[in-house]
Amino acid sequence: MSTDTPADPRQDELRHWLGSALRLPGFAIAPASSDASFRRYFRATLATPCAYAPGESTLIVMDAPPALEDSRPFVHGAALLAAAGVHAPRVLAADLDRGFLLLTDLGTTTYASALDEASAHGLYLDAIDALIRWQRATRQGELPPYDEALLRRELMLFPEWYVGRHLGYTPSPAEHATLDEAFDAVIANNLAQPRVYVHRDYHSRNLMVCDPNPGVLDFQDAVHGPITYDLVSLLRDAYVEWDEERELDWAIRYWERARKAGLPVAADFAQFWRDYEWMGVQRQLKVLGIFARLKHRDGKDRYLADIPRVMRYLRRACARYSELGSLSRFLDTLEGLPPGFVHSF
Repeated sequence: MSTDTPADPRQDELRHWLGSALRLPGFAIAPASSDASFRRYFRATLATPCAYAPGESTLIVMDAPPALEDSRPFVHGAALLAAAGVHAPRVLAADLDRGFLLLTDLGTTTYASALDEASAHGLYLDAIDALIRWQRATRQGELPPYDEALLRRELMLFPEWYVGRHLGYTPSPAEHATLDEAFDAVIANNLAQPRVYVHRDYHSRNLMVCDPNPGVLDFQDAVHGPITYDLVSLLRDAYVEWDEERELDWAIRYWERARKAGLPVAADFAQFWRDYEWMGVQRQLKVLGIFARLKHRDGKDRYLADIPRVMRYLRRACARYSELGSLSRFLDTLEGLPPGFVHSF
């Protein structure tokens, strides 16, 4: 039986780019990570120091096929984060036509792997301080707007992929109206919030434990949008869950530090918390749709295990606000439906 590994022309081309175009000294590459997109990351271990990053023994190489991924937002985001004083990979070299980037290496320890009862408080405070630096650096015109069209397009992933494709459930006309009404209310709240730089996926799998802490990854989808978005991504993480008392404590600490830093958070914490929860509803609906799409379109099953956690966040928030009562009752209808359930009117 043959043990040959499958051909990988992109990896061969990437090796050639490193060796010939960049004249990188002797190196070996191995997979470093992948994500929910079409990007791949490799860690290059160097035999001798290189001119791009003297003193570094490893570098990261991004493979982002240009027909599927535009690397320019990544390069721009890296520059914005660095200007804000946030630790992000430096772009050492780039071939945007071929979709190859050479980056500094932030290590192998993610927040997701390091968080425990002892480490959580310090790690989250570091993440909150970095978030405030990022938000304070906001300038108009640097990032695409997180506008109504984008917010609504994300929300529509929920009925299309989670409800329709994953659960096999066809909402009635009245239930469609319920979703439309709830989506309108959520978007109105989101758009009324002060606007800052938004990483858009600021959570434990994209934060690295390093010096200075944290290192921030996966920022290529950054936008200019609601101030609570990144905090709710961090504290209502799809991959790790904390009790609400601790979440509330961290949210208060963010709010106090943000006010001191001059960020435009609501003067009353109760209003800030309401905005935070409503922003969370938008994100959680979107994430449920994305996780279902990853399974059914892209064949990535591993995200299904995190759906119950995201649904808990969503149901808890919707149950607190009368304006979201109809959405809460619709979620009750969906509760317990097995994947692939088929129901139509």
